Amino acid sequence: MGLNAPVELLARPAHELARMIAAGEVSAVSVAEACLARIAEVDPQVLAFLSVDGERALRQAAAVDAKRAAGESLGPLAGVPLAMKDIFTYQGLPTTCGSRILQGWYPPYDATVTKRVLAADIVVIGKTNMDEFAMGSSTESSGYQTTRNPWDLDRIPGGSGGGSAAALAAYEAPLALGTDTGGSIRQPASVTGTVGIKPTYGGTSRYGVVAMASSLDVPGPCARNVLDAALLHEVIGGWDPMDSTSINQPVPPVVAAAKSGDVSGMRLGVVKELGGEGCQPGVIQRYREALGALESAGAELVEVSCPHFKYALGAYYLIMPSEVSSNLARFDAVRYGLRVGDDGSRSMEEVTSLTREQGFGQEVKRRIIIGTYALSSGYYDAYYGSAQKVRTLIKGDFDAAFGQVDALVSPTSPTTAWKIGERVDDPLAMYQADLCTIPSNLAGNCAGSFPVGLSPDDSMPVGLQVMAPVLCDDRLYRVGAALERVSGGAR
Repeated sequence: MGLNAPVELLARPAHELARMIAAGEVSAVSVAEACLARIAEVDPQVLAFLSVDGERALRQAAAVDAKRAAGESLGPLAGVPLAMKDIFTYQGLPTTCGSRILQGWYPPYDATVTKRVLAADIVVIGKTNMDEFAMGSSTESSGYQTTRNPWDLDRIPGGSGGGSAAALAAYEAPLALGTDTGGSIRQPASVTGTVGIKPTYGGTSRYGVVAMASSLDVPGPCARNVLDAALLHEVIGGWDPMDSTSINQPVPPVVAAAKSGDVSGMRLGVVKELGGEGCQPGVIQRYREALGALESAGAELVEVSCPHFKYALGAYYLIMPSEVSSNLARFDAVRYGLRVGDDGSRSMEEVTSLTREQGFGQEVKRRIIIGTYALSSGYYDAYYGSAQKVRTLIKGDFDAAFGQVDALVSPTSPTTAWKIGERVDDPLAMYQADLCTIPSNLAGNCAGSFPVGLSPDDSMPVGLQVMAPVLCDDRLYRVGAALERVSGGAR
C-alpha cells in the first residue's frame, strides 16, 4: 500500500480538503475520483466496503463544484467523501447491517443522519462492513466478509464498526459514520489509530438506524483528526422530531472546543477501576504517557473510583441481548428481507424458523437466545431487572465522579488489535474488548477515543478514552485536541 497521488490528496484533513474545494484549488469531483481510485486499489485487501456508490458520488461532487462555480457559499465539509456504516438507511443502496437476512434490501427512506450529511453537501462514497446487526468487536461476525486492519492485514479492525474505521485508516475516505452501542465506534477507533466519538444518547438521531439495542444505540462521527470529527458531529447532531429519544437542545460547541484544545484548569478523573488488570503492558505505557502529556498541558489529574463499573460488562450482556431479542423479532420472513422455504408446503411458522436459521449468524443467534431467556417468565426480575438496577448504580458512579471532575479518562480498549481468528471461539474474550467503553453506553453520557501512539509491544495503535457528562460533548474535543497537539496521534 505505497503512497501514490490519490493518497497524498486523501491524507489531508477533511476540513483542509473542504477549504481547497471552496477555494477552487481542487475540484470535489477530483477528490471523489481519488477516493474511488484508492478503494479500487486497496479494498480488495482491506475489505472495508460492502457497497461503493461511485456514479452517484461523482454526481454529488459535481453538484458541489457547480455551487462553487455559481458563487454559492459552501459548508465546512462540502465536497468531502464519507463512508457510511451499513446500518444507516440510504435510498438507492442496500442496507444489510452485515446480515444475510437483509441481503438485497433497499430502504424506501433515508435516515435523519443521512439526510443531514447530504444537506451539508458531503459526498457519500459507499456503505461499510460491520459485525452483523452491530454485534461484535472484530467485524468477523459480518455475514459477508472479514475486514482487515490497514496497520496489519492479519489483524482485526475492531467492531462492530470496523469497516468505517478501516476505511479511514487505509485513506479510502476522509470521513466516516458509525454507531456505538457498547463501544462500536470507540474500540475500532482505538485499534486503527483514528478518532471515534459516541455523542450523548439522544444527541444524534436514531431515526433510520436499524435498531440493535434501542436504549444504547448512538450514531456518531469517525475521522482521522479531532476537528474533522467535531465538524461532522455538528452536521449530524441536534434534535429530531422523528426520534422520540432525541434531546431538544442545541448541539454543544464541539467545533470551538476542537479548535481550542485548551485543557488548562480542567480536572480529569483517572478511573481507578479501568486501565489496570487485564490491560496489555504497551497500552498502559502509552496511556500513562498520554496522562503525563495532558498534565503538562495544564490539566489536573485526580484519581476517581467508580466501584460499580466492574459490573458493567455483566449488566450490559443482559440488557443488550434482551433488547436485541425484541428488536430482531421483526425479521420474520413476512414483511421484508430474506424468505426461505416458502414453497407452499410449509406453515408460516416453519418458513420463519428456516429463514431465521439461515439468515442470522452464530453471534446474533447467541444474543437472541440470551435475551429471550433473560426476559422469560420467572427470570425477568432475576436477570433483566437486576441488570437495570446495576445500570442505575453505574449512572450514580458517573454522577458522583462528575461532581468532582470535568471529565474521566481511561484506556479505550485493554489491548491493541488481535489476530483474525484468535477470539472467534471465545465469546467472553471478545466481549472483554468493550470493558472500558460499556459504562458510558449504560449511563448515556458522551465518550470518545483519541489516538495516543503505537504500543511498543507490537507497533499497533493505542487509544485513550475521554468520558464527559450528558450534553458536555465539547469537553471530549477539548481533551482530544490537546492530546492531538502533544502526542501527534498514531503515525
